[in-house]
Amino acid sequence: MKTAFFSSVLVVLFFFSCTERDSRGKTEILWDNWGVPHIYAQSEAEMYYAFGWAQMQNHANEIMRLYAESRGIGCEIFGEKYLQMDRLVHLYNLPDSAAAHYSRLTGDDKLFLDAFVNGLNDYAEAHPDMIDEKFKDVLPLTPVDALAHGKRVINIEFLGVRDLVLSLNELEDIKDETLPGSNSYAIAPSKSESGNAMLVANPHLPWSDFYLFFEAHLNAPDFNVYGVTLIGMPVLNIAFNENLGWTHTVNTIDASDRYLLTLDGDGYVLDGEIKPFEERSVTIKVLQEDSSLVEKELILKYSEHGPVIGEQGDVAYAVRIAGLDNYSYYSQYHRMGKSHNFNEFEDALKMMQIPMFNVVYADKAGNIMYLFNGNVPERTEGDWTFWDGKVDGTRSELIWNSYLDYDELPKLFNPETGFVQNANDSPWTATYPLLFNSEDYPASMSPQPEEYPTSFRAQRAVNLIKDDDSISFEELVDYKLDTGMEVADRFLDDLLAAIEQYPDSLAVVAANVLKEWDGKTNAESKGAVLFAKWFDMIDDSMYAIQWDAENPVTTPDGLSDPEKAVTILKKAAKMIEDEYGFMDVAWGYVNRFRVGKIEYPGNGGQSIYGVFRTMYFQPERKSYRKYATHGDTYVAVIEFGDKVRAEVLLSYGNATQPGSKFMGDQLEMLSEKKLRNALLTKAEVMDNLFERKVFK
Repeated sequence: MKTAFFSSVLVVLFFFSCTERDSRGKTEILWDNWGVPHIYAQSEAEMYYAFGWAQMQNHANEIMRLYAESRGIGCEIFGEKYLQMDRLVHLYNLPDSAAAHYSRLTGDDKLFLDAFVNGLNDYAEAHPDMIDEKFKDVLPLTPVDALAHGKRVINIEFLGVRDLVLSLNELEDIKDETLPGSNSYAIAPSKSESGNAMLVANPHLPWSDFYLFFEAHLNAPDFNVYGVTLIGMPVLNIAFNENLGWTHTVNTIDASDRYLLTLDGDGYVLDGEIKPFEERSVTIKVLQEDSSLVEKELILKYSEHGPVIGEQGDVAYAVRIAGLDNYSYYSQYHRMGKSHNFNEFEDALKMMQIPMFNVVYADKAGNIMYLFNGNVPERTEGDWTFWDGKVDGTRSELIWNSYLDYDELPKLFNPETGFVQNANDSPWTATYPLLFNSEDYPASMSPQPEEYPTSFRAQRAVNLIKDDDSISFEELVDYKLDTGMEVADRFLDDLLAAIEQYPDSLAVVAANVLKEWDGKTNAESKGAVLFAKWFDMIDDSMYAIQWDAENPVTTPDGLSDPEKAVTILKKAAKMIEDEYGFMDVAWGYVNRFRVGKIEYPGNGGQSIYGVFRTMYFQPERKSYRKYATHGDTYVAVIEFGDKVRAEVLLSYGNATQPGSKFMGDQLEMLSEKKLRNALLTKAEVMDNLFERKVFK
């Protein structure tokens, strides 16, 4: 495969002068040196066809796998380990509901989706050697597959995952920092050195599976959009054009609820009566170790609340997820990307087809906006905490059936503060000083300020820019790449003072390391590993000043028990010395970036440390090192001047296909804390051309 891939590239480049003349008036894909496809098409339908082709060239096997999973046939390809996923797909009836929604599509909505899937299939037919043998029976792919994949990823994996996991595992809590997240900024002209609005897009997701991003540039008459999509999606999800741009962060929406049902006989109790479950069965095939297939029947149960996830003793759990009936959110993203101004963009938002995610927006006219977007259920009672826990399934009045309107959602448009941001905090801290009054909105929409402390990362986001009244493009890039620990700014001085108060030989050595530390998580930073270990070992009771909703970006602060803090530091120092041999080990020696065999020193750190350059490093078995598995994925810093300026990076590279040079090819820039120029004109693309595909 690798030989075929590079031979194809050489042939294309060798005959470049001929194909340039022949390509006029035809749809083409120009891959740049970073594997980004720049598609130039004669119509939007041809553009989406080429988009499908391009995704397959870079991610064919991943897309085939994801579409197969969304059909509920994972067990047939991979065996018993996919049973839970297959069950969820069938329990929420994703294939059949996607088919029903596809039947409702008309006009361009249907045309564009069909074109995208035709591009997927035509690539597979033209390049059968690039398709893993185990996926070939999945062909041909269908528009229903694309719709089911979208529902599975957005509704099940993003929106419903917490309630589903809690129901399946009877857990009490899941740490927020392990869930998908993101950073974002929109800077108004009043706070910009150039007088232009600027935008920062920075989703944080796992570096694998359906979370992977694909970067692309789509061009057709009256359509010029650059950005990323989750692989397998037929439109760009986070993007900008010459007039405007937007990004998403995971919001604190509660649009999925876990109902605790009381079982009685063969039914469940609702309003004092025993109701029977609805049942249906699905037969799936399960791959065996000897390569044979065995049929397995799944019995699926439903209450009036929704699908029943599991039963235990005399209780069961049903999880109701919002937005599963949405069928045109691909169309909404298309309209968002095609918008020329804020009014057109807002008209697209009012379609309300995207069931979750904050929207942070900026445009050439100088407008900025924050929107708490999503299908927020209309509820009769209870606050966010009430609905975030187990909901009483014996009361039918707690089963919601409608959503709040667009005009009822929290939104800031051109605030006088000059910026909006979100780092997965609640909407109330979207700018600073605070402008929202949470009491103006339903209590169940999002956590109240006093109940949900602003994370250290979100505090870092605000503190980096709130006092800068003239932010240049270069400064905004530096803010985005900032690796400083907010918790070090908050507690390091108190810890050093505590060591002076309670001196000890080991503590003094640790203090010397920490005094030399720059407070950052750069690759060369010495002291960050030690301080992070200490911070991991303390808890909220150690804060002298506890969280205060009136001071959301400066609390908590200080140490309540200095002597205990020193004792914990000594334990942390001993652990670091035992593990690495020396206390001042560099952050990048321990924490690494790796894709395949490509590896570089890492930088950035976890949200709990208040690091804006967010990275989650997981220890590798039998190794003293940790490797990034989650965090900064796509980064885009965009300035909307007379001409759009943008710098971008896709951490892990723009391909997963075996043999592709674009797997991990951006890791070195990630390690060096650099971005690359987004190629926004055809002339720039031609100067950085890697491969060309012209469609007849």
